[in-house]
Amino acid sequence: MKNANDHTMNLVLQGLGNCMARLERIAALTAPQRIVRISDNAIRCEGITYSVALRQTIEVAAHAAQLDATYMMGVHKLDEYKLVAMDMDSTLITIECIDEIADMQGLKPQVSEITEAAMRGELDFAASLRKRVALLKGLDASALERVYDERLQLSPGAENMLAAVKRAGLKTLLVSGGFTFFTARLKERLGLDYTLANELEIIDGKLTGQVLGEIVDAEVKKRTVEHCCASLGVGTSEAIVMGDGANDLKMMSVAGMSVAFRAKPVVREQASVALNFVGLDGILNLLA
Repeated sequence: MKNANDHTMNLVLQGLGNCMARLERIAALTAPQRIVRISDNAIRCEGITYSVALRQTIEVAAHAAQLDATYMMGVHKLDEYKLVAMDMDSTLITIECIDEIADMQGLKPQVSEITEAAMRGELDFAASLRKRVALLKGLDASALERVYDERLQLSPGAENMLAAVKRAGLKTLLVSGGFTFFTARLKERLGLDYTLANELEIIDGKLTGQVLGEIVDAEVKKRTVEHCCASLGVGTSEAIVMGDGANDLKMMSVAGMSVAFRAKPVVREQASVALNFVGLDGILNLLA
C-alpha cells in the first residue's frame, strides 16, 4: 500500500457523530466509481484512481474535517484475520498507567516527560522504563489499585471492537510495556486470550523501584506476536496489530494490518491504517 502507484483503490472515510455531509464532501474529491454507505458514520469510495498527490489532498482535507481516511486494495473481511494484538497504554486504554502511578507520588511531570520521549522513539524503551520505575520506589502498592479504579478507562470503541473480533473467531493478545497488575485485570474483565507485560517488584506492600525479569520492549512485543501466531498455526500476515508509540512499530511491521490509534507521528507514518478521530471499532468499517 505504501508504494502504490497510479491504480484504482478503495478509500474508507469515517468520523464521529453526524458527519455524513462531511464524508460526502471529501468523497467527491476522489471522483469514485461508486460510493457504498457502510454505516451512518462511514462510507467506502470504490474505484478511485490512486495518486500520491490525491492521497495528500484527501489526507489534509479529511483531517481538517475530523475524519479518518484509509486507502485499501479491495475489500477484506474481519475473519480473514486470526489474531488481534493490542498495546495497552494509550491504545486499549486512554491513560499511561506509569504516569498516573507517578502522580500518586507527586512525580507525574518528571515521569510523563520521559514517557513522551520514549513513545516518540527518542529514548531506549527499556532504559527509560527502568528510570521511570526507579522514581516510584517506596510508593504504597495500593496506588496501583487506585489508578485502576479511579483513572483507567477503556478507549472509545474498545468493547465494540473486541465483541466483533470474538464473534468473528479471532484470538486477542494484549502486549504491553506497562504492568501485569493492569493487564491481568483487563484480561479477566474483557475475556482476552493472551497478555504479556512487565512485573513491578513489590515487597512488604511497597514498590521497590525495580522491574522483575525481562523488560517488554519493542523486540519482545514483536517476538510475542510471532510466537502467538505460531502457536495458532497462522502467519503474522493474519494478525491485526494496534499501537500508538514507537515501541509498537516492530510488532506492527510484521502484521497483515497495522493500526496506529491516536498515535505519535512516527507511528502514523508507518502504519497501514491511522485512526485519529474514531474509536478502536473504526477497524470494523474497514473490514466487511
